[in-house]
Amino acid sequence: MTGNVVKIAYHSDLKEVQSDGQLARLLSAACQHAPFDRLEWWLMLEAHCGLRPMLAVARDGNNAAVLPLTAQSGHPTALSNWYTFRFRPILSGDPALLTALARDLARKSQRVTLSGVPDEDGSATLLETAFRSAGWLVLREVCDTNHILAVAGRDYEAFIAGRPGKLRTTLKRKSGKVETQVLTHFDDAVWAAYEDIYAESWKPEEGSPDFLRAFARAEGDAGRLRLGIALAGGEAIAAQMWTVEGGTAFIHKLAHREAARPLSPGSVLTAALFRQVIDTDKVDLVDFGTGNDPYKRDWMEQVRPRFRLVMMRPMAPQNWPVLAKAGLRYLAARAKRG
Repeated sequence: MTGNVVKIAYHSDLKEVQSDGQLARLLSAACQHAPFDRLEWWLMLEAHCGLRPMLAVARDGNNAAVLPLTAQSGHPTALSNWYTFRFRPILSGDPALLTALARDLARKSQRVTLSGVPDEDGSATLLETAFRSAGWLVLREVCDTNHILAVAGRDYEAFIAGRPGKLRTTLKRKSGKVETQVLTHFDDAVWAAYEDIYAESWKPEEGSPDFLRAFARAEGDAGRLRLGIALAGGEAIAAQMWTVEGGTAFIHKLAHREAARPLSPGSVLTAALFRQVIDTDKVDLVDFGTGNDPYKRDWMEQVRPRFRLVMMRPMAPQNWPVLAKAGLRYLAARAKRG
């Protein structure tokens, strides 16, 4: 850090952040090339998913560290939910700002839990180091998986040639029976079809349809939306929502009507979207979000862990039961290995 005094602030009103030029730019699409790292995303989580923000910010001159939190569970947790692929701190400048933030958070709470943290970019290690340096005890464990495809210069035909034989056979047999369209803008009629398809799919009830619609519309306005629809006999039978930015395609939602399963419309539509993002959008990476669904392995080639970090003040009595359980799990795992 520079010689400037570090200033710590906690924002429960995100409009304050919108009106702060430095922070607003740091948390905008101009600087952050994934939706989950942006102020707009957190505003929609607040508006449509009922999450109450507590944006923790440390600043030193023109440098800043931002930890998007919510405190509605009784102790601070990540400002994220099931729509969020991964959670990480936003940092411009010296990582010591994150340590200063962690030190100040001890005044707010005796425990902080952050889930879905990646470490391919060093985020989990950075957070663990910062909180340990600030006197917190940190428990770190894998909590989820993230399937990805590194395109590695391939075109669509080269990519599809490397898929499992069963999938390639399905695409060859079914593609002529299903018509696909990929829109790069938001369309009310197509979105209504998506919602109707989702209601007849194998998927659980949508957590927040309003959030998803608002996000799709905003991404369409920004030119980042890839909205796919599959039809048979004029009927919409599958739909998917992807977004593209910063060289990455994010697969957010996919669904097909159960009655249409014999036509494999989901696979055919997924292939059409892969063709779009690989050959037209020229992405370097395709991110299939979290979850270890077997079908993801047909399309993806790598798996990355997502971590849960539980930070605790070791002398706080309310943390002792958590520490005891963690100790028992460690001993049980050690005994199993031994």
